Amino acid sequence: MLTEKNSIKTQIEFGTALLEKVSDSAKLDSQVLLSFVLDKEINYLYTWPEKLLTEDQYISYSSLLQERLLGKPIAYITGIKEFWSLPFYCDESTLIPRPDTEVLIEIILEEVEENIESKSNSISCIDLGTGTGAIALALASEKPKWDIEAIDYNKNAVALAQRNAKHLAINNVNIYQSDWFLSVSTDKRFDVIISNPPYIDENDIHLSQGDVRFEPLTALVAEDQGLADITKIVNQAIPYLKQGGYLFFEHGYNQGEAVRNIMLASGFSKVQTIQDYGENDRVTFATFHQ
Repeated sequence: MLTEKNSIKTQIEFGTALLEKVSDSAKLDSQVLLSFVLDKEINYLYTWPEKLLTEDQYISYSSLLQERLLGKPIAYITGIKEFWSLPFYCDESTLIPRPDTEVLIEIILEEVEENIESKSNSISCIDLGTGTGAIALALASEKPKWDIEAIDYNKNAVALAQRNAKHLAINNVNIYQSDWFLSVSTDKRFDVIISNPPYIDENDIHLSQGDVRFEPLTALVAEDQGLADITKIVNQAIPYLKQGGYLFFEHGYNQGEAVRNIMLASGFSKVQTIQDYGENDRVTFATFHQ
């Protein structure tokens, strides 16, 4: 029998109390899960707080709360994560897009608009290790005239990124499988090369905490204290960059100096590190001149 205990307001309160044990955003988590079950926007929950859940809705919501209680990320439960105000399909083949990665998008747009677009009508760009396609597709949504490629080693990630491109009706991104530059045409030259590669050390304690426990290790962990893939990309990228082209990395909060040194040692110039919204080193970029 349905009672006021099954109202939207009461169930959000219940979910919040339950999830406070495992989440720093317990109320938001419960709201997202309930709006997902109801197939409504979160605003609906505020508008109709006394509306009762059906029995099926109550059972579904309770089941999702249990998944979250076990630590499963919200994005993997609902299959959706917003990034750059765009809805991206997510699954366990890829990392979940993070808000701090939007800093990378902002810096790329700023640097290219100021230093390249003013000199060229055609901008070429490649995103290495694209995952959901979030970086490439966010850029494409802002710059429909850019020629963008996006690659990933994981074929399931490639399929997911292609699905996101179709869902978002973004047509200026060519998404395909490649082990870094291995399948990229050798005659290609890019204005911008971007990567958010694996950069976590295999012994990092954060691998056993929070959402990261559920994400694929191959997309998280790199050898050489998390710097192996960054070093590889720096060395491989040079023949693929146009004169004065840019290489951008997202990296760990404590890797700014190390990434700058790797790029400087390979001949890059104007190397800079930018902090994320939490004031941690997050993005390092540089240009290359032959």
